[in-house]
Amino acid sequence: MTRKKRIIIFLIFVGIFSGAFSIGSEMIVSDEEAMAFLEEFQLSIEGIDAIGIFIHNAMIGLPMFIPGAGAIWGAFAAWSTGFAFSALTISYPELENIPALSVLFLSPFGVMEVAAYSLGMSRSFLLIHTIIKKIPIKPQLRTITIEVGIAIALLLVGGFIEHAMMEQFGSNPEFPNS
Repeated sequence: MTRKKRIIIFLIFVGIFSGAFSIGSEMIVSDEEAMAFLEEFQLSIEGIDAIGIFIHNAMIGLPMFIPGAGAIWGAFAAWSTGFAFSALTISYPELENIPALSVLFLSPFGVMEVAAYSLGMSRSFLLIHTIIKKIPIKPQLRTITIEVGIAIALLLVGGFIEHAMMEQFGSNPEFPNS
């Protein structure tokens, strides 16, 4: 496969991830669902460090390399993340003025995560295509290994950046309406 085709497929999956995230962010969330989400979210990030963020993101991102199913998993993960953003807008109305996609594309760790996830989703698509066409996978193993390494590196650096930003700007806001 040419480098140009690979880049185009990657960009298509950036679009799919972004679209699924956008759809999730437009979902209507009840006040009860939003409060339940916020309480669970606060518990899950309490005391988390950069390695914890990396492990969490890697557990989401690495399955995206599974042939076929990884692309579906990635779209679901994007939708779920958008839904979480929608839940946050219920409790923090000031977020309603921020376009959901800007959260992904204006934060350094967001760009790194989108890139890692889109890399996995696009490789998932390419692997299932290879399997269906009965093309040998062995010649692609080096490229696949490099792509997994790039995704891991992006998620690791992104985890450290996200943790540093949480430390700088705070990560434990008071629950409104409680």
